[in-house]
Amino acid sequence: MVSRRREIYRESLREEILSAARQLFAIHGYEATSMRAIATKVDCSPGILYHYFADKQDIMALLVRETFAKLSTRLNAIREDNDTVSARMRRGLRAYIEFGLEHPHHYSLLFMRPMSPEGNEKIVAAFQEDGTRTFGCLRSMSTEAIQAGIVRAEISDPEELAQTLWVAIHGVVSIQIACEQFPWIERSRLVDRLVDILMVGTMKT
Repeated sequence: MVSRRREIYRESLREEILSAARQLFAIHGYEATSMRAIATKVDCSPGILYHYFADKQDIMALLVRETFAKLSTRLNAIREDNDTVSARMRRGLRAYIEFGLEHPHHYSLLFMRPMSPEGNEKIVAAFQEDGTRTFGCLRSMSTEAIQAGIVRAEISDPEELAQTLWVAIHGVVSIQIACEQFPWIERSRLVDRLVDILMVGTMKT
């Protein structure tokens, strides 16, 4: 019983450390955030952090992998269901946008806080492996759409289509996170209109 309580406490503290680090990395940047700053936010000694993680890079790499895993799960569920190709593409684009806006700290951490690759090999590996796997969801849907003959004739490269769509949906997520004080129209309406424009611009009418 005591052992179980300790396990629960350790897991709770570990998640608290990850949550604190995610917020600090997103707000101040990875390079500017120290292990001491994370410990201060968690209200523990820096030494406690090293019982859970070897260093700051370990924390960042894990956060990157966890965030990509959550996004991949959402996109794969859409990609593998029985809806039409067009409907799945539309829902996939919307799901990506909603994920970013629902998890601004996660999203900022991944795509809005660039860092030097030097000395950050574990983090680079996380982006290359898990990030590529996640982008593969959009690439697969783009491939399927082209093969189904529902994409405009001049668009024949799945990589081109996937990257074009990603640039557009990343844009709406990042600008809303970065400029939240702008007098935006109602979010759902904005997202629906962007997805409509993307679908009309790439799919056959």
